[in-house]
Amino acid sequence: MRIERLTNESKTNILESLLQRSPTQYGAYEADVKKILERVQSEGDEALIDYTRQFDCANIDIHNIEVTQEEITQAYDQVSAELLAIIRKAIHNITSYHNKQKQNSWFESDERGVILGVKVTALDRVGVYVPGGKAAYPSSVLMNILPAKVAGVRELIMVTPPGKDGSVNPTTLVAASEAGIDRIYKVGGAQAIAAMAYGTKSIKKVDKIVGPGNIYVALAKKQVFGHVNIDSIAGPSEVLVLADETANPKYVAADLLSQAEHDELASSVLITTSMELAEQVSKWVEHFVQVLPRSDIMKSSLQRYGFILVADTMEEAIEATNEIASEHLEILTKNPWETMTKIRHAGAIFLGEYSSEPLGDYYAGPNHVLPTNGTAKFFSPLSVDDFIKKSSIISYSKEALLEVGEDVVTYAEAEQLTAHANSIRVRLEAMNG
Repeated sequence: MRIERLTNESKTNILESLLQRSPTQYGAYEADVKKILERVQSEGDEALIDYTRQFDCANIDIHNIEVTQEEITQAYDQVSAELLAIIRKAIHNITSYHNKQKQNSWFESDERGVILGVKVTALDRVGVYVPGGKAAYPSSVLMNILPAKVAGVRELIMVTPPGKDGSVNPTTLVAASEAGIDRIYKVGGAQAIAAMAYGTKSIKKVDKIVGPGNIYVALAKKQVFGHVNIDSIAGPSEVLVLADETANPKYVAADLLSQAEHDELASSVLITTSMELAEQVSKWVEHFVQVLPRSDIMKSSLQRYGFILVADTMEEAIEATNEIASEHLEILTKNPWETMTKIRHAGAIFLGEYSSEPLGDYYAGPNHVLPTNGTAKFFSPLSVDDFIKKSSIISYSKEALLEVGEDVVTYAEAEQLTAHANSIRVRLEAMNG
């Protein structure tokens, strides 16, 4: 990996390089995505099935587009008892963590008879997108479904691209079943987003769409936002390791590559105050790339978006870390908890040498759906909050309205909204006789 001194110039160059990976930069695909969305919106299932046959080469029609209980039962026969047990342990951890995020409605009153509050209501219907084909992402299934279940969403559907034989990966099906999904459909890509956003005869419209996907899925979610809600427009995965001379270079190298193997656009960055650590990490990276599978992907990722930055002070290293606002941040310093208090922007923070990023991806409990491309400066991880909505509650007694009514009339008239003022005035006149 390339090693550079941390300067304002190098930091700016890295930020510009990383931002180029954002799905918002891929305008060339937007027209194609728009055509797909519009056709599904106007033609419904006919377009949905045509696109599925065209893009996934699967013989799907309205009779087999939904996964049956028989298919789910068969999937259990193809998943090992060991993996099923691990999935169930992960479900326990994820559910337990997200249960602590639940919010309740609240109300408060005063002696005047004013009652104010918030009514918390779960969304009615949510759609979960899961990448498919030959790949299996049971962790993504759990992370998107379980917070919605904890929130109390009434109906959860899942869409995922089928293989050429029309089947869905058995691990994906088992994970969805264990998490409590209601319905699963064999459809993917922008056409699946369109079906959930607009509704077809086979797939009912949802209120919100969550889950990762390729550039077509990301841009489709962007275009349907407002018609339905979405979680975010996720970019490629990224990790930043903040380390001092106490860090284990072998661990750091392994953790950087755990992200680089995702795809060629993944980013792996080390910021350290130790040149010796930087050089040792670079050597370990070269070693691991030679012995691990997916080496071509890792090499491409590291060549384009892999950086080792050496800072003069930890304060400068922390400042750069906050500027980058990475999806995953590992802190491998002498006192990681103290360092963590100075971090303002990161999707998920992993503290200490035994808390590597894959724990968060699969097992620990916090959600692995995280803000990318610097959006950790204003976005948070997927949570129970993403599957609820709130209604304000206002109740005034007669006495309370008498006390403040003239204030409201004056305020409304200052904005020249006389009907607003009249709504209050007619009540004041009636009460004053």
